[in-house]
Amino acid sequence: MNTTTANTTFTKYQIFIIAILAILQFTLILDFMVLSPLGAILLKELSIKPAQFGLVVSAYAFSAGASGLLAAGFADKYDRKKLLLFFYVGFVFGTLLCALATTFQFLLIARIVTGIFGGVIGSISFAIISDLFKMELRGRVMGFVQMAFAASQILGLPIGLFLANKFGWHSPFWMIAGFAVIIGFVIVVYMKPVTEHLKFKTDRNPFEHLWKTLSYPEYLRAFVATILLATAGFMLMPFGSAFGINNLKISMHDLPILYGITGAFSIVFGPLAGKLSDKFGKYKVFVIGSIITIIMVVIYTHLSETPLWVVIVINVILFAGITARMISASTLMTAIPQPQDRGAFMSINSSIQQISGGAAAALAGVIVSQASDGKMLHYDLLGYTVAASMLITIVMMYVLNKHIQKKLKNS
Repeated sequence: MNTTTANTTFTKYQIFIIAILAILQFTLILDFMVLSPLGAILLKELSIKPAQFGLVVSAYAFSAGASGLLAAGFADKYDRKKLLLFFYVGFVFGTLLCALATTFQFLLIARIVTGIFGGVIGSISFAIISDLFKMELRGRVMGFVQMAFAASQILGLPIGLFLANKFGWHSPFWMIAGFAVIIGFVIVVYMKPVTEHLKFKTDRNPFEHLWKTLSYPEYLRAFVATILLATAGFMLMPFGSAFGINNLKISMHDLPILYGITGAFSIVFGPLAGKLSDKFGKYKVFVIGSIITIIMVVIYTHLSETPLWVVIVINVILFAGITARMISASTLMTAIPQPQDRGAFMSINSSIQQISGGAAAALAGVIVSQASDGKMLHYDLLGYTVAASMLITIVMMYVLNKHIQKKLKNS
């Protein structure tokens, strides 16, 4: 079956794939992001310190990174639909464990299990996108799929926070698990096998395939860029709600309003950033998004008590930059691997992203401390660290973009 289109329009089946991958990403991102607004509750309910909460967040990332490396050697040897379902079932099980957790230790184990399975799903999804859509369309595809990030804010986080305030912090995980079961059923029934990559099947065993992908010089440059991308992405997120409540003086009941409005704008930003990436160039959009993000991160991390409307405006602009960076960078990464290496490359890249992000979250837990009045200290230092990482990443992505442009001209 020819899995690419000859024009710039989407077939009905491709629209279905975009929709199902976007909804699937929604459940994954919500499962990860819901911990951030629950942070203030968990610090109190489980009597844990900021460093321990940072460990809960990073445990998902570290286990996801480890499982991604282990799965990489097998990622190009099987139908991607079967791999997707296998890991999604495990993700649902891990989320159920989170819903049942009553202690710090139980929650930590639950996050590890969730990460082992959930961390691989994103890489499989990106491999599917690379298989089914040509480069000229991938910015738009990524824009819609990554729109799940915004949807998790406007729909998932407010609902999750409402449930947490009404029924306790376990309830958002029950919600995610139930919704994920429905999505899994739809994938089983309606998604076709994704086997085009098997035409390029080699005689390498899984360990050889893993090593060849890890050691290929062109891929290594991409992996270094991913480390820097993840550092910027994970460092501020874990303590966002605690900083907002204790430093900016936003009430817990106002958090859904903040996340909801920011998410509403981000839903528009996602497809727009994808369309602009396809029209004007992925790297140009990445640079513009990075500059906007750097400026807003420095401003945000230096705020003290601030009116809610000001925080909302800053967050909307900040997430406009983040969305542009995320979509353009993800699209550029899909152009780097050869067809026979896509699954392995995406798995390794996802692993590096998760491990680097976990290290960043853990480091954030060490840098940030909490004063006796609840205020988060040294948050401005995190802002400077993120800004520096983003500046270096702009240079790294320039090198990658040059390689991609040369590769596309020769193809």
